[in-house]
Amino acid sequence: MANEHMEKLYDVLNQATGLLQKNLKSSMISALVEVGEDFASNEITQEDGLPDANTTAKLTDLLHQVNLAEYSAEEIRQALQLVLVRTIAADQIEPNKQVTPDALASLVSFMVTTMMPKLPAELKIADIAAGTGNLLYAVMNQLHAAKNVAVHGYAVDNDEDQLAVASMSAGLQKADVELFHQDAIEPLQFNNIDVAVSDLPVGYYPVDERAKAFATAAKEGHSYAHHLLLEQAINVLAPGGLGLFYVPSSVFSTDEAKGLTEWLAKTAYFQGLLALPENFFATKSAQKSLLVLQKPGNGAKQATQVLLGTFPDLNDTAAFKQFIADVASWHRDNME
Repeated sequence: MANEHMEKLYDVLNQATGLLQKNLKSSMISALVEVGEDFASNEITQEDGLPDANTTAKLTDLLHQVNLAEYSAEEIRQALQLVLVRTIAADQIEPNKQVTPDALASLVSFMVTTMMPKLPAELKIADIAAGTGNLLYAVMNQLHAAKNVAVHGYAVDNDEDQLAVASMSAGLQKADVELFHQDAIEPLQFNNIDVAVSDLPVGYYPVDERAKAFATAAKEGHSYAHHLLLEQAINVLAPGGLGLFYVPSSVFSTDEAKGLTEWLAKTAYFQGLLALPENFFATKSAQKSLLVLQKPGNGAKQATQVLLGTFPDLNDTAAFKQFIADVASWHRDNME
């Protein structure tokens, strides 16, 4: 773990979540949400005698062991992320709802700062498959720290439990974010976004009638949810806005790839596709890549040469430094 200071917060949150879950006999994720809300309000909430007096006393003692005012938003997010990983494993939550690793957020932030060297004074960033908000909040924190700009976030998810975690996390971090509990394929309540980021869920979208309104819909049967979400995200980008999406590495080699590429050619600039290292994934079929898209307008242009390649192993410092230099060089030669 990064430091003893953050380890203390993680330990306290983790112990409190386990205590409350055992007393309430609830899911771990529900207990984590309640613990986060208690810490934000600085008191243990009781309802109908629960948690019981003994558990409440123990939780109060844990609460008094940390002072959230002494922690940065990023430290709070990192501590919560570590508790979430354990919580998701305990609740056996499906793979599409796993926490996006911090390394993937850092790669997104790096691409944003490379491709948008002059960020607006207030940056608007959205994740329309936000889950618990970890990817969105990590990128928001990193861009604020790197560029000292105000960052306003938009988080969309149709899973109430996941969004409850996102709401609790935003409260503890004091993040400037709006949350929307809805199906992201339905009309969104925001527009003109500077940056869209997402670790897109993979699978089929069940509502064929709604999918038909999208250019990326399958000609027959169910459509790929990640195709529809890509189109929806590009729709809400401002002219020149940047879209960074983690997608299956096979995204352009499936039976439905033709419809996706036809839509892309008409709608967005395809700027890059960077495969993540294979050692990130249990199987080759699960491998993902970072798809870099840009909405035409506001001075944006198609790169003369699309950025293609593979991210190096993040533990190989020399290779990663070279990769950063290569991407900066690509941007100078092809985008400026």
